[in-house]
Amino acid sequence: MRKKVKKIAGWREVVALPDLSVSAIKAKLDTGARTSSLHITNLKIFEKEGKQWARFNVHPRQKKRLPCIACEAQILEFRDIKSSNGHISRRPVIETRIVLDGENWISEITLMNREKMNYRMLLGRKSMKRLLVDSTKSYLLSEEKEVKV
Repeated sequence: MRKKVKKIAGWREVVALPDLSVSAIKAKLDTGARTSSLHITNLKIFEKEGKQWARFNVHPRQKKRLPCIACEAQILEFRDIKSSNGHISRRPVIETRIVLDGENWISEITLMNREKMNYRMLLGRKSMKRLLVDSTKSYLLSEEKEVKV
């Protein structure tokens, strides 16, 4: 059986989250982070058919409030996540599809306000199993572009 060759990605790429209706969002590929994270606002937790769900807004453009995409996703669990500065926060975790360079896969993503961060999305190690990261390059698998919805 032949092993699939891993694609080489830059340290930042533009990905899509089709299950959340996000056609393009710039993501930093962070090999130091275990779990992926998505910038959201207006988080509301509610129950649907006996399960916990999250209703939230995604703002895919850096440093912009618009466009604003209303989303809903089932919560898998709440997880304590330690940030790079050592702060621990409890975050909802969802599963959603990520698309990059024609490939798509399901990944866990924590939801949090990343307003003060440089990138609206962080791809962690668990989301990058099919990729190798070249930390000296950007947008090897996607085009750097103004994210439009």
